[in-house]
Amino acid sequence: MGIDLKAKHVKNRNRVAPKSENVYVLLLVKLYRFLARRTDSDFNKAVLKRMYMSRSNRPPLSLSKVVKFMASKEGKTAVIVGSVTDDVRLQNVPKLSVCALRFTAGARARIVKAGGECITFDQLALRLPTGSGAVLLRGPRKAREVYKHFGRAPGVPNSTAKPYVRSTGRKFE
Repeated sequence: MGIDLKAKHVKNRNRVAPKSENVYVLLLVKLYRFLARRTDSDFNKAVLKRMYMSRSNRPPLSLSKVVKFMASKEGKTAVIVGSVTDDVRLQNVPKLSVCALRFTAGARARIVKAGGECITFDQLALRLPTGSGAVLLRGPRKAREVYKHFGRAPGVPNSTAKPYVRSTGRKFE
């Protein structure tokens, strides 16, 4: 065995546990660690990996997007490792079964009023231990305003990056 000269001191920077001190999240991680180890389900591994993620990597998903993605998936459970938020632009909500870490009060009320259900991850583990019959969804990660500033520097040719400026007007940028 030789020494890997290029990656001699390279550390694996992926999270192996959540940074959150939330007791509920830590218990869910313990449960999904067990499920990921004892079942050969990639679903459980994906859910566990997403539970480790930071808040900015677990963006919220609006109720209208959940309805859109679940339109052709009758009888399946939508699974979101993050928050589900209400969308006032959505007129009617169909009957849905949704599992998420968090629901806003408006989103929960509208799902339940439509005859659907909002379940937690421990309830999901009892119902679908391997994740068959579940649809794993996630919010738009690149929707944060900070991503508009990334890319080629503002001002260089073919750049679409937004410059950081103090204010808008004639004397700025």
